[in-house]
Amino acid sequence: MQMSTSNLGGQFTFPATSLTVRRMGYGAMQLAGRDGNKLVWGPPRDIDAAISVLREAVASGVNHIDTSDFYGPHITNQLIRRALHPYPENLVIVTKVSARRGEDGSWLPAMSPKELTQAVHDNLRNLGLDVLDVVNLRSMFAVHGPAEGSLEEPLTTLAGLREKGLIRHIGLSNVTRKQVEDGGKIAPIVCVQNAYNVANRADDPLIDELEKQGIAYVPFFPLGGFNLLQSSGLSEVAESLKATPMQVALAWLLHRSPNILLIPGTSSVEHLRENLAAAKLTLPASALKVLDQLASKTDAAAQH
Repeated sequence: MQMSTSNLGGQFTFPATSLTVRRMGYGAMQLAGRDGNKLVWGPPRDIDAAISVLREAVASGVNHIDTSDFYGPHITNQLIRRALHPYPENLVIVTKVSARRGEDGSWLPAMSPKELTQAVHDNLRNLGLDVLDVVNLRSMFAVHGPAEGSLEEPLTTLAGLREKGLIRHIGLSNVTRKQVEDGGKIAPIVCVQNAYNVANRADDPLIDELEKQGIAYVPFFPLGGFNLLQSSGLSEVAESLKATPMQVALAWLLHRSPNILLIPGTSSVEHLRENLAAAKLTLPASALKVLDQLASKTDAAAQH
């Protein structure tokens, strides 16, 4: 594995803010448990292990944690508070709102002014904060992937909570290019969080536009999420570099654009260390050529 001198991928400052984070962060979703078919539900089997992961992340230099009060629900935020409060001064916690969990574990829209206001207060309470650094509004017009629809009312609600001092900055998640453009007319948008990885690159134009504006792009599911990306090309590159497929996928994202911030999640300290080591992986031109071809192969397969 070739090593670089970067510190967790370098740093990024959210636009028009004082919030500077290292590009390799941590996503807390996997800290919640599982109850049968209910994913991200209830407490983890080993609470002490979950707390150890959070503390290891911060001790390793991570200062960007992604979470939500609908993970668990409430569980991940409570774990974050238990593990890290009082928080380090440079720690940026980014949360998201606009969904709630059904009794069957389903992910349901919660985008009304009342629901959004309650969600912000829930996040504040469970994280033990007086103000939230960044709140992402997750579009819920479709659960799996962006879908067009007006976000004016929910964004206006969050903008009002920002004026009241409960939120510092606002981001968007699971959104289209038009929703990002329209959203910026209502409130300054500091980050966009969408599904994106080396083989599924529909957001390429959006990433380039956001880079020009200095807005962060935060991809989730770097290996496909619950349906893992299976790619012989990715596996071969990983083997040639003596790295894991996840490390290669993360390293490619860091290479893709300087405004990309990563939030890989895990409930294992060992896996966390592996993920963070991806920031030290340098991808040679031959590897990049193979990886860049994965997207076209995925598109071709989807058309048949």
